[in-house]
Amino acid sequence: MKLRNRRALALAGAALALSLALTGCSALNSILGGGPADADRDDETGQVTESANIDVFALKVGDCKMSSATGLIEAVDVVPCDEPHDEEVYHEFRMDDGEFSEEAVDAATDGCIGDAYTDFVGVIWDESTLDVYPITPTKETWEQLNDRVIQCVISDPAGPVTGTLKGAAR
Repeated sequence: MKLRNRRALALAGAALALSLALTGCSALNSILGGGPADADRDDETGQVTESANIDVFALKVGDCKMSSATGLIEAVDVVPCDEPHDEEVYHEFRMDDGEFSEEAVDAATDGCIGDAYTDFVGVIWDESTLDVYPITPTKETWEQLNDRVIQCVISDPAGPVTGTLKGAAR
């Protein structure tokens, strides 16, 4: 390989690394060891055993958390579900590969209020008093981190709960 080609490849690699670093994605920080990692978890159940601030990409189904600011979520505060908390991740699914489309992501979030919701809560979403919102990929995480996961988060508008909302039937 000629020296010019090596320099071009090195420059392209450096530019890619810089552009990823400048996106502000906390997942990159975690990969490189600079951001919050995962919480302490029970080896058998995977449940959080100690409150922690974790990277959003470490969030798992069954995690209970404190409410997050709106907009780009980089890190979340998780707590054991037997402690008071605002929200719970009850379902997640992966979108198919392809070009990023906000419309496709928005349409896919309907999966949060369909059968997964009914199976988790025990009543259909239209008859429930509970709130739901999705955590979705952004254009940047889709393209740079291969993020295809949508997580469904449930909460009680009446305030914090202790324990899971699974089977709440309300």
